[in-house]
Amino acid sequence: MPLLEVDNLHVQLQTQRGPAEAVRGIGFTLERGETMGIVGESGCGKSITVQSLMGLLPASAKVTGSIRFDGSELVGLPERAMCEIRGNRIGMIFQEPMTALNPVHTIARQVGEPLRLHRGLSNADARKDALALLERVGIPDAASRLDAYPHQFSGGQRQRIGIAMALACGPDLLIADEPTTALDVTIQKQILELIQSLVAERGMALILISHDLGVIAQNVSKMLVMYGGSVVESGPTAAVFAERAHPYTQGLFAARPALGAPRGLKLATIKGSVPELVDLPVGCPFAGRCRFTIDDCHTTRPPATQMPHNHQVRCIRLEEVAAQEAGA
Repeated sequence: MPLLEVDNLHVQLQTQRGPAEAVRGIGFTLERGETMGIVGESGCGKSITVQSLMGLLPASAKVTGSIRFDGSELVGLPERAMCEIRGNRIGMIFQEPMTALNPVHTIARQVGEPLRLHRGLSNADARKDALALLERVGIPDAASRLDAYPHQFSGGQRQRIGIAMALACGPDLLIADEPTTALDVTIQKQILELIQSLVAERGMALILISHDLGVIAQNVSKMLVMYGGSVVESGPTAAVFAERAHPYTQGLFAARPALGAPRGLKLATIKGSVPELVDLPVGCPFAGRCRFTIDDCHTTRPPATQMPHNHQVRCIRLEEVAAQEAGA
């Protein structure tokens, strides 16, 4: 039995312009110890998807479909029961550690809180385990800094503290929502290597959200490409990178800076911008921005087409896309 099974997940949010589907019928499975990446532009539904797994959506959000974690259904689970899972069996590293950490509580109290709540440890034992966690994630001179506050640490150190909090109870699933945003390249590399080593060391499953295709390539075994709340392409990372069958995936790859490119060369772009949720077409969410758009794209939800190597693509014009790519 997979650790996580998501089937036909829909998330409807209330906006000033009326209800809008932020997640539109996505599905995937994740085995124990497996790593998966989610990639796409801002506003494509990546964070909403993982927030639905954690039960962190706004109270007005409507969730339908199924999220089964270790055999238990999470959709509709009472908040008290969800609290037993959140921070315990599912841990999350948030995008911005300064907003994830409480500025008025010490690091020892915050890292030790999941241990007190879920493991029933005393304050002294939670403090001892918090020290071990901070040392494991590489906080220098951790023993003398247990009673420091978040503002007394650098951005990279705050992210390490966030990782320590997420790992405190030894979760089965770790979710990392763009964990290296706003960090410089050197610190980014260190954080990703730390997450990778901890996942391997503890046998956790990992969901990694990133805008960076290089990060996805180096850190996960399979991936989802999301656009407009839908998964447009998915499969083993190597297969998706090699085939790039969906026009949106092709656009993301084409927009990457190339090493050795002539100075002043303009990067390729995907025309237009991500529409607001209420303005998404009822058919393919990429219709209109895609150069292969025909009338049917606006009205027909593309079914999943099975490609070699367990690779799936949702596009009704795959043959035309493939023919143009072959002749390019």
